[in-house]
Amino acid sequence: MAVRATVSRFPVDSDAQEASGVPWGITLTPFTAKDENGQSPVYGSDGHLLPRCENCYAYFNTYCELDQWAWNCSLCGTLNGLSSQAIARYSHPQSCAEMMSSFIDLELPLEGSDEEMLHARPVYVAAVDLSSSEEFLELTKSALQAALEALAPGSLFGLATFSHKLGLYDVQGPIPVVKNVFIPQDTEGTMPIELEDVMPLLQFLAPVETCKDRITSALETLRPTTSWERTPGAGEGLDGVLMGGRGFGAAMEALCNYLGSEYGNTFALARVFAFLSGPPDYGPGQLDTRRYGEQYASKGEDADRALLPEQTPFYKDLAAVAVQAGVCVDIFAVTNEYTDLASLKFLSIESGGSLFLYTNADDSTLPQDMYRMLSRPYAFNCVLRLRTSTEFKPGHSYGHFFPDPQYENVQHIICCDSYATYAYDFDFANNVGFSRHASEQPMVQIAFQYTVVVPPEELSTSGLVSSTRGKHSLKRRLRIRTLQYGTAQNPNELYDGVDPEAVLSLLVHKVILASLEQGVREGRMLLHDWLVILTAQYNEAFKLIQYKSGSSSITAQIDVAFSQCPQLQPFPRLVFALLRNPLLRFHEEGVHPDYRIYVQCLFSALEPSSLHHAIYPVLTSYSTPDKQAYPRHSLSRAALITSGSPIFFLDAFTTLIVFYSSTADPSLPFPPPQDCLLRATINKLKQDRCITPKLLFIQGGQDDATAFENYLIEEQDVDGSGLTSVMGFVSFLEDITQSVLEYIK
Repeated sequence: MAVRATVSRFPVDSDAQEASGVPWGITLTPFTAKDENGQSPVYGSDGHLLPRCENCYAYFNTYCELDQWAWNCSLCGTLNGLSSQAIARYSHPQSCAEMMSSFIDLELPLEGSDEEMLHARPVYVAAVDLSSSEEFLELTKSALQAALEALAPGSLFGLATFSHKLGLYDVQGPIPVVKNVFIPQDTEGTMPIELEDVMPLLQFLAPVETCKDRITSALETLRPTTSWERTPGAGEGLDGVLMGGRGFGAAMEALCNYLGSEYGNTFALARVFAFLSGPPDYGPGQLDTRRYGEQYASKGEDADRALLPEQTPFYKDLAAVAVQAGVCVDIFAVTNEYTDLASLKFLSIESGGSLFLYTNADDSTLPQDMYRMLSRPYAFNCVLRLRTSTEFKPGHSYGHFFPDPQYENVQHIICCDSYATYAYDFDFANNVGFSRHASEQPMVQIAFQYTVVVPPEELSTSGLVSSTRGKHSLKRRLRIRTLQYGTAQNPNELYDGVDPEAVLSLLVHKVILASLEQGVREGRMLLHDWLVILTAQYNEAFKLIQYKSGSSSITAQIDVAFSQCPQLQPFPRLVFALLRNPLLRFHEEGVHPDYRIYVQCLFSALEPSSLHHAIYPVLTSYSTPDKQAYPRHSLSRAALITSGSPIFFLDAFTTLIVFYSSTADPSLPFPPPQDCLLRATINKLKQDRCITPKLLFIQGGQDDATAFENYLIEEQDVDGSGLTSVMGFVSFLEDITQSVLEYIK
């Protein structure tokens, strides 16, 4: 559980916070095995016996004062009695995790019978779009082959297809059999028959270890719905026979209900992989993609604002159904046509799944992403709760979860992997702020309750009886982290403890929220104004602004480079880069609305250092493939020329580029050999990513270097009007200076 605060010392009161201009909050990655300093939790058992505060329900922790019969809550100060059981436990402090560390992970007893617990096998269902092309289906087959390799023995797998009908495959017999149900064409229609009556669920879900070859055979039979089956008027049929489109909404709803009937019985978590080749255009949940063309044509309305909200609540409502059914949906869209991901995204992100977008099938990393996603550990049915000491409270929470309908600051996450990151900002609960006493420091406690599937081989090593062979077991756990922070009395103290990457995370969340609610233009203004105010507050705090006596004119130069505060120095470049990012670039610049939504979903789940790479890529140089020259350059052509290095490596998170300059010595091997330092660096980065980055090798002077040069943003104009007579980043700083002067007048 990694926690990063935007400031290492919290502002002492709301005045100090206002005067600093720095967002106040934390980012949280709950399912990482270690914390942000590389420390593991102390593991223990009997999580249900951990004492809790009678007033604020916080858990007992190492910061609590403990005497023989009672303890003081470190969050609210309440005195709580101890049960005789707890008194006996705490007389041997070395045997209790909660007495040894403020970062603990305790096992909880499972509810329900042991028999049920052992039958909870992981379930995976692939839903494949047949209203598609041969290329799309070939890519999907490769991805599912990769998935079958990654799935643990004991998993159950089901194959479904959708077009104007929903197909269920039975792969447990000698040859694969498919049964089809027609999807109603009407948006209000319902499926004519329950899927359970078409094929019993346990006939549909096949054990992977015994049926892998048959699943592969079934995949080979997939064909696109042929042209005679689909006509331009998708509903007009010959002799009353319906011709189909892409009935994605109805198919997803039916599958969620189908699987939900066995939730908690056959399975503890079901993951549905939805492979989509275009917009749903048939039956319930169909989307009208004409709005893209209309907006594109009409200059009257802000296209960036019009294309970001969803056009129907269908998929948001369906996400709630999925969550109730214990189903997590991952959407893989392989398409370059407008698919309205703004409406579809809720089904994946609110059910704990991911949204992937690939613009073509040729160089898609879908199979690698699929394998990577299924190979890493994940927790499910998670509940996340953040508590704070009484002087302050969580404000907004950000991330891919759905909030508890009943309790405040409680979030549910159906499926959470070790990369998933969430963020919170803080507000003061009153005007008083924090106490000046060292004994009453700001406290934050995060509780994360989750379930993991333990494969049979791990059970046998833990000495459980041999009758469990071949069965999966569930373990419910409670991970708790309690943190204490210092306080900063003034902006200078606050600035010394700023974590630029955590601040960037919070900024990105705020900007996404603003652009969804008020449009991209508003998001850009929010970001620009934030930098202006921060610059003004910093200049004020360091007394860099001098006024001539008797007049209001300002003599001193505004310091826009934050030269007296290293922690703030990255911000002008980060804000400039964020304004150049597809997240905030205008529709007129050719940013596709679906790509913008994909970037929003990706960025809002990344941990801070990955997000930093995605916003302001890291450019390093090498003198040879085995020797690094400089660890970091600014993203400008000038930096390339002045460094004089022959090889450059750019890490933009989703893309990795190796660029040989046109003046490089021809004797340097291109592309770099497999056993060199540069390759080792690339392989390590690829291994640690949550998605598969694309790797490009470009030889300057011979290959087209546009892909590389597009990342050299500092010479580009901030609002996308191409190269200007004044250099991009330099003119941006001048603009900030002017805005600061206006702000402080």
